[in-house]
Amino acid sequence: MDVSALLVFAAALFVAAVIPGPGIAAIVARVLSRGREGAFAFCFGIALGDVIWLGFAVAGLAVLAKSFGTVFLLVKYAGALYLAYLAWKMWTAPADGGLAAVGPVRKERPVTLAMGGLAVTMGNPKVMVFYLALLPNIIALETVTMLGYAELSLVTFAVLAVVLGGYCLLAERARRLLASPRALKLLNRVAGSVMAGAAGAVATR
Repeated sequence: MDVSALLVFAAALFVAAVIPGPGIAAIVARVLSRGREGAFAFCFGIALGDVIWLGFAVAGLAVLAKSFGTVFLLVKYAGALYLAYLAWKMWTAPADGGLAAVGPVRKERPVTLAMGGLAVTMGNPKVMVFYLALLPNIIALETVTMLGYAELSLVTFAVLAVVLGGYCLLAERARRLLASPRALKLLNRVAGSVMAGAAGAVATR
């Protein structure tokens, strides 16, 4: 693809991604509660969802996606339920042993975390609007080839790596500033509430 088109896409995606939504809320809440463990897999799932929506847009499947509204509704509610589950886990996470006690009782599998992030993105109305409504006004999607799609996908991963990585670093720094058990308990409750809010946002939009 033309470099200028890729830069326009990157700029538009950066602006859209940096604005907090359910996905950002989920990532920040998770890192605040559990640290960096599992954050990469969760962020990868979110980015993969963006690439899938990008594929729908490039292939001209916006109408098809709307036609299968029931399927996408189920995906949306699945993402909301997953966020609600994470909210409950964060709210009930122990904090009486200091910073180390905030981690999960058992280690979550990267595949599970990635699928959770994917479900969140696939059911995120903000992402749907960007790829199916706004993107056609930014790029002439009918001219995008397979190579062009691959280039756009790489740009998507790169932009989201910067944005999501930045949010993760900020959340991790905030978490380390609150290392006492009492502060961590409050932090877990706040993170759980944020995650529950993200679940509600996904489910009701």
